[in-house]
Amino acid sequence: MTQPPPPPNQPPQQPGFGPPQDPSQGPSQQPPAPAGGADLNKAPGSGPQPGYGYPQAPSTPPQAPSTPPTPPAAPQGPGYGYPQQPPAGGYGYPGQQPPGPYGQPQQPGAYGQPGQPGQPGPYGQPGYGYPQPPTMPMQPQPGGGGRKINAQMAIIVAAVVAIALIVGGGVWYASSGKDDDKKTTANGGGGKEEKNGESKGGSGGSSSGGEAKEKAPADTASKVLFQVPAPKLPKGVSTIDTSGSWLTDTVYAKSGISRIVGYDRAKGTEKWTVDLPGPVCSATRHVTEDNKTAIVHKPKMPTKSEPQSCTQVALIDLEAGKQLWSKSAKSGTMPISFNNVTLSGNTVAAGSTSGGAAWEIPSGKQLWAPKTSDSCFDSGYGGGAKLVAVRKCGPYEQRQLHIQTIDPKTGNVITEYKMDEGIEYAAVVSTDPLVVAADVGDTAGDGSGISDFFSIDNKTGKLRQRISAPGDDFAAECDAIYKMEECSGLAVGNDRLYIATEEHETGGDSYGQTNEIVAFDLATGKQTGQRADAGDDYEITPLRMDGGNVIAYKRPPYDKGGQIVSIDGGTFKETVLLENPATESVRDVEGRMLPSSAEILYSQGGLYMSKVYASDFSTGDKEYLVIAFGTG
Repeated sequence: MTQPPPPPNQPPQQPGFGPPQDPSQGPSQQPPAPAGGADLNKAPGSGPQPGYGYPQAPSTPPQAPSTPPTPPAAPQGPGYGYPQQPPAGGYGYPGQQPPGPYGQPQQPGAYGQPGQPGQPGPYGQPGYGYPQPPTMPMQPQPGGGGRKINAQMAIIVAAVVAIALIVGGGVWYASSGKDDDKKTTANGGGGKEEKNGESKGGSGGSSSGGEAKEKAPADTASKVLFQVPAPKLPKGVSTIDTSGSWLTDTVYAKSGISRIVGYDRAKGTEKWTVDLPGPVCSATRHVTEDNKTAIVHKPKMPTKSEPQSCTQVALIDLEAGKQLWSKSAKSGTMPISFNNVTLSGNTVAAGSTSGGAAWEIPSGKQLWAPKTSDSCFDSGYGGGAKLVAVRKCGPYEQRQLHIQTIDPKTGNVITEYKMDEGIEYAAVVSTDPLVVAADVGDTAGDGSGISDFFSIDNKTGKLRQRISAPGDDFAAECDAIYKMEECSGLAVGNDRLYIATEEHETGGDSYGQTNEIVAFDLATGKQTGQRADAGDDYEITPLRMDGGNVIAYKRPPYDKGGQIVSIDGGTFKETVLLENPATESVRDVEGRMLPSSAEILYSQGGLYMSKVYASDFSTGDKEYLVIAFGTG
């Protein structure tokens, strides 16, 4: 998994340990952010010096992440999409083995390869989502005094070989069991399209089924609909959060500096502006049926002497372009600085290291607030189809997380799963089916926040399966410390977890990099054997569910535009829905919108990519907050 930025330089706030801190307020000095894209109105070749993916500058400019990052280490070797040393065999592919230590061949049973008969692959799987070759029976060798094989023996050997081939080819789909056949229809079975075309995982996804709505147009070639220049920061401020983007049938809305702007989806003209007294700190990607959403913002603009805390929770009408209400809450006598916000049903809920609070959407009436006498507190919430609280209990040295499905009207606990002591943080990947991610014992080793996924039964609170997801193998990330729902590189639907693998060499005659999307069955915890390949020099990332299908973005090589594809949930067949222009000026801007940190929304033939931070760093090139593409 790729390395996300570290949290701000301050410890998480605990009840009784001083006034609430502001986790969204980063250091006063922001590390250099990437330069903006070239002017997209220029003809190809007339823009700035070649950027993303070009031989002159092979390393992709870093995208400002969701929290101020530390400067990344210098890249080693060729940049993304460039020729690498040819591998001995494609990493993880059938019949090939990755090299062992010091370049020596792996022994049988190495990662992703067949082991001893009857032994499973790593983590209980037959191996990293790839079919492995069956073990073939020994063939008689000519000469050397060997016994001559008779006709009957030849028939037996041929039958054994045929059976081995059939088992080898079918074991992957058989591993999910007959029960899965009942749950998965020809078009992928379950899944629920998110109204906002959301890009960060699958909270609110459903296993109840649904028809895919995104269809391929007659011409998948897209054009740039509009671009929004990066905003200028106030004097003395180096970095400001611009997280939050939403789609309705007519509006694309995006957070700027102390405002939210609604743009015409096709033209990019401003339809409305909601001015805020201070910048946005956090935003939910969920949108109600009548196009309302929630944000957390600061009460006024921060300065070096007054950094400001994220105390205000506001409800925004995305269709009318209005702020309907703004509320705050206290823990004892101290205002709460909220880290995250979500919505479910008629409730907006926000969590923090001081506890959580909730309000009724129509009226803004407060439904609950932290109890100062309680030894537990709601550090965050997951929303969508259900409301799930990540509740921390016990003293700091013996912290235990309770994953609670709660009634959004009252806050009463419906079901509860208690995680093992020692797990400090958990992110809500999906609320229905319920899936949380955690870095157990800090074993992920890459800062992704994920070493394991926990599939939990909403009705009973019991653990269904624990799925190991080593950081070296999978590219998903979650911010389990502050923004509990902020995950990338995965989606949930069809009672499955769809997750991107890490990049690896393509193998064969190509020396580039690629990756895949693989699926885990949430009932069994095992891989289903389904795999969607990115293709040579592409990197594929799940964005969301569309009925039973997976919508994914393909980050392109240096000489092509990105793609949006729909992956059939049953067959895993990929259908291209949109392909961006390959002109240099367009690629330069698109290449700065990294799937791990940018907000990427797609629906109805429109692709909207935006940054989640604005910075005062500039290389002189024009910078963009948003770039939008469309077909037709």
